[in-house]
Amino acid sequence: MSFVVAQSHFIFGVRTGVRNNLCFFDEQTVVFPSGNSCVCFNTVQRWQRFISGSERSQGMRAMTISSNRRYLAVSDYGERATVTVFDLQHEQGRKRKILSAGDMSVQEFICIAFSPDSKYLIGLTEGPEWMLILWLWEKHKLLATLKTPNTNNPVTQVSFNPYNNTQLCVSGTGVFKLFRYSEGALKQSSVAKVESINFLCHTWMSEHRVIAGTDTGRLLVFESGDLRREISMTSVQGQSARQVEVKKIKDANVDEGPSVPSITAILSYSKGFACSRGPGTVFLFEQTDESGYRKTREIKIPLDAYCSGVTLAEYQQIDTICFSPAEETLAISTNRGQLYSVSLSSVDMNKEDKLHFELLSQSFHSSSITGLSICIRKPLVATCSLDRSVRIWNYETKVLELYKEFQEEAYSVALHPTGLFILVGFSDRLRLMNLLIDDIRTFKEFTVRSCRECAFSNGGHMFAAVNGNIIQIYSVTSFDNILNLKGHNGKVCQIEWSLDDSRVVSCGVDGAVYEWNTQSGKRESESVLKSCSYTGVAFSSDCKTILAVGTDLTLKEIQDCQVLREVPADETAHTALAVSHSGRVVFTGTSSGTVRAIKYPLPIQKEWITYQAHSGPVTKMVITYDDQFLLTVSEDGCLLIWKIIDKEGRGLKSNKHIVHTEEILITKSDLEEKTQHMLEMKMRLEELQMENEYQLRLKDMNYNEKLRELSDNFVQQIGTLKTSQQAMKTEMEKQECENQQNSAELIMKHSKELKDLELSYSQKLIVEHEKYQDLEQKHQRMLEDYEKQLKSAEDRKIQAVEELTKMYEAKLQEKTQLLAQFISLQKRIDDRSADINKLKQERQRLLGLIRSLESDIEDLKRQISGHEKTSQDKDHIILCLKRKNQELEKLKFVLEFQLNELKQKTEPLQHDISVKKERISQLEEELIQTDKSNAQLKLTVSELKLKLKTRDKEMCKESQKVKDLETHLQRLKSDLHNCVSFIQEPKTLKDNIQMIYTRYVQQTERVERTNADDTVQKAVRHQCDRQERTVNGLKMRLVKSAEEHEKVYAKIMKENMTLIAEINELRKELHLARTQAKDVKAQLALLKKPKKSQPILEEAAYQDPKQLGVS
Repeated sequence: MSFVVAQSHFIFGVRTGVRNNLCFFDEQTVVFPSGNSCVCFNTVQRWQRFISGSERSQGMRAMTISSNRRYLAVSDYGERATVTVFDLQHEQGRKRKILSAGDMSVQEFICIAFSPDSKYLIGLTEGPEWMLILWLWEKHKLLATLKTPNTNNPVTQVSFNPYNNTQLCVSGTGVFKLFRYSEGALKQSSVAKVESINFLCHTWMSEHRVIAGTDTGRLLVFESGDLRREISMTSVQGQSARQVEVKKIKDANVDEGPSVPSITAILSYSKGFACSRGPGTVFLFEQTDESGYRKTREIKIPLDAYCSGVTLAEYQQIDTICFSPAEETLAISTNRGQLYSVSLSSVDMNKEDKLHFELLSQSFHSSSITGLSICIRKPLVATCSLDRSVRIWNYETKVLELYKEFQEEAYSVALHPTGLFILVGFSDRLRLMNLLIDDIRTFKEFTVRSCRECAFSNGGHMFAAVNGNIIQIYSVTSFDNILNLKGHNGKVCQIEWSLDDSRVVSCGVDGAVYEWNTQSGKRESESVLKSCSYTGVAFSSDCKTILAVGTDLTLKEIQDCQVLREVPADETAHTALAVSHSGRVVFTGTSSGTVRAIKYPLPIQKEWITYQAHSGPVTKMVITYDDQFLLTVSEDGCLLIWKIIDKEGRGLKSNKHIVHTEEILITKSDLEEKTQHMLEMKMRLEELQMENEYQLRLKDMNYNEKLRELSDNFVQQIGTLKTSQQAMKTEMEKQECENQQNSAELIMKHSKELKDLELSYSQKLIVEHEKYQDLEQKHQRMLEDYEKQLKSAEDRKIQAVEELTKMYEAKLQEKTQLLAQFISLQKRIDDRSADINKLKQERQRLLGLIRSLESDIEDLKRQISGHEKTSQDKDHIILCLKRKNQELEKLKFVLEFQLNELKQKTEPLQHDISVKKERISQLEEELIQTDKSNAQLKLTVSELKLKLKTRDKEMCKESQKVKDLETHLQRLKSDLHNCVSFIQEPKTLKDNIQMIYTRYVQQTERVERTNADDTVQKAVRHQCDRQERTVNGLKMRLVKSAEEHEKVYAKIMKENMTLIAEINELRKELHLARTQAKDVKAQLALLKKPKKSQPILEEAAYQDPKQLGVS
């Protein structure tokens, strides 16, 4: 079985208290300290690369990046302070050098800086000595050290002159000095009298100018180390309101923000400089002339929209300012551990009058994190902190999903397994809240004060909360207190549920580990060790044993009230632990901020892997349900996500198949507001479309009229220009003839002058050559004489030395034989030494004579070289002109290459625009086809309606006929009834029957006809029913087609909107590309002009080379 390891994946948080804790590596990547590492964060692709700190470090104090943005230097404090230099171009951030102060005892470097060429590194140590240490860091060589004389005045910043590798500037309280490195030491070059001024920061503007910011909000300009003037700071609108708000915050006992508008950070860039003034405000200054600066922009940190009460989001003190390499982005870091940025491109600067910072990635915790919890149905993790905020993170997308700030401090947090509810323990009570789409709202409160630990059961139907030394179990459905688990004598530190929710394990500062039954409320097992204060407890993966850590520096495995195994103690204490669901590894967090991976079953010896993680004690840690990620939080306010893999780099295989849901909660009122807002926006969109169409029509009318006027004017101008062109042509022909004659005359004159100059210069060269040969002969003779004299002098010297050696050897022999004559021999030795001194003097005299002769030779050589230079000036000038021509041709080639690249960039953009236009035309054709089909359907519907009307009329006629027949029948019946009364009178009966016959005989024929036409009426009715059915079917089809048409129309409208937005963006890019192409063409035109003037310079060089050489 391969051992499981953890790999740093992503971190949320910034480490405060580090000097220059934010810098750009490139346009998209920033570097900042977080935990015990430096993080390279790509803001576009959202990936992080970790540069781990040193193991023995107690924390970072300062960091800096080189001017070429390749090297990163980090200072760590401890028993012996060190500065580590990393190579950022290496994938793992390889360590290049580790620098120290040598034999000197230095605990920390509060400020470090690279030289402009990245060869030197300067470090400023902490007081009371305030020492400067200069390294040649690539060779690991300490070049110079210097102690500041005034130990009472703290020094805050040191920096290199960006235009000079050897000049430094140091500033602090009553200190502003310039130093220069020369002759192996740091020497003070200038001191300004600023004893009463507290400088917080400074920046170099030019080779001799430095601007410094003070704690009273003043900007002072120094020239060559002397105070010259002060830059005026215009008053900020709304300053009084800010001061009133800060006073309110102070009265409410909230962390105080800076009341005095001090300048805590300043940095120069190509147009001027940027500085912070007061809380949450940055001013941009641009240079108006050589010595003047003007404030152009004011950028503020915006209000926090997720805060429920008083906040200090916009009153944060700005610690660091940095610009991207292309100076298109300005980024800052604050004392509350937040990172902000703003775009400084010309488009964005002209777009808005008031600029506001935006979060660089997400909002981070600014204080110790006290709670951590995950859920099973969503990839969410909840954290709470002493900064009064609760935050919901997504550990898969690495995004802050939701956060909210409250009035009280949050001590514990627990996510419901569904991820829709959260339980937070505040200082006043315990609150159960809903996680809505954009808010966290309370819907039930429990009277549990300062709940330091809470946890939902795995089923989600219960939760446990710690109330002092009592564990209370509540029902999530009824909110009733089901059980009270009593037994701990001290504060309970952690609780955890078993997988089946039948048991709960707890540990406390009283040294007790209890296992509780959640059905009966009784203790099933216990383990008490009063000498140990437990800080973390967890079930094993099979829930058969219990793992616990505490202040006795060991990791214990407990089963049935007995300690089964115990990992030996180490120097650092374990503060938290987490067990993988696969049961292969146990992770523990320590008081030093490190994370350890220990095999399970636990080893007997000290076998674990240690990872550098946080800069403070680890407070909580948890493993996700799929064993893919380890989450750790610490007192440094950082949330670190680890990826759990084996040694081969593969992720762990989980037995559980976890499905994440995407459901969210939203209230009915919020949904209605949003739908109402959408309807209003749709109405507004339609109104704007109508207005825009009307304005476009008006503009088209105006533009057509202007085009007609312009076309008429242009036609007239073309006619006048044609006439003037013909006149100009005739004049040009005349001038060409005259110029040809003049040029022929000038060519003849120039050729004659050249021939004369060649003859004169050739004669001069012959004379000078003869002189040169004579001087060479003289020089050779003198050299031969000097060599002979030197040889003779050397021979004499050798003979004298040999004679002296012989004499001294003889004297030494006499000395060994005759010790009694020591005094006389000593005198003789003195005499001989005097002779030797005389010989040495004579030798020095000869050497001086040789040097004088050599100087004469050099003078002769200089004369010869002077004659040679006069003849070579002409060739040198011609060569210089040729080199300039070559350089200009190279520049032309480079600019043409850049122009081709810009054309290549614009071609795909134009292709995209054409593709989008074709897509729009296709959609328009589809719309036309749908309109045609709708028109045809309307025509068929109208025809069917006409047919229905005709059928209705026929039905009315038939019903009228039926009614008439019924009336005739009733009359016939009445008449027959009357005839029955005359049955006794035959005559009258006959008359009445004849009258009835004459009256109703035609109507009976009609009735017979109607009986004969019953079959026809049935057929008509059948046809009417059939037509009604067809009409109903067509109506249904019409309704469906209308609905489909509306859907298609809405889809087309959305696609049109997206396409229009993309076309606008492409037009902007094409406009920028065209402007760049115009600039390049202008530069090419400027470069072509010197080429035209080049032959004139060559002619001038032929005529007067000496004057050109002087110029």
